[in-house]
Amino acid sequence: MTAPDADGLLAEQLLRLTRRVHRIQKHHLLQSGLDITPAQSRLLRTLAHYDAPPRMADLAERLEVVPRAVTTLVDGLEASGRVRRVPDPTNRRVIRIEVTDEGRKVLEELHRARRSAAEEILSPLPDGQREVLGGLLDTLVDGAPGAERAC
Repeated sequence: MTAPDADGLLAEQLLRLTRRVHRIQKHHLLQSGLDITPAQSRLLRTLAHYDAPPRMADLAERLEVVPRAVTTLVDGLEASGRVRRVPDPTNRRVIRIEVTDEGRKVLEELHRARRSAAEEILSPLPDGQREVLGGLLDTLVDGAPGAERAC
């Protein structure tokens, strides 16, 4: 009989938790009445972190997707009035993407949905355990110092 693979079990737990987070978030988004896909919400949240409107290539790099995927997401968000394409002030050939007022309202609702999902998921943990979990997740997300990232 072989010993259980502890790292494999942890990896499976993390995958299950990730799926649960996505399911709960999706549920909260549906309840909020927002007609937005998870990929569109990720792009919109990413846009909010830029000081100035980024190029589509910048978004593709940040999201780690091909530029065509960003074009499709921007098309959907633009059709719903949440983002707009604007010309670069220094180079007419470059198009930048900026969040509209409607997009900012959606971002606020997305924030509320994510907050509600997090509260639901973390509710069994007392504050001390939440702090420990936060520290552990930071370590896992950032990796060990000096370690190369495989993905």
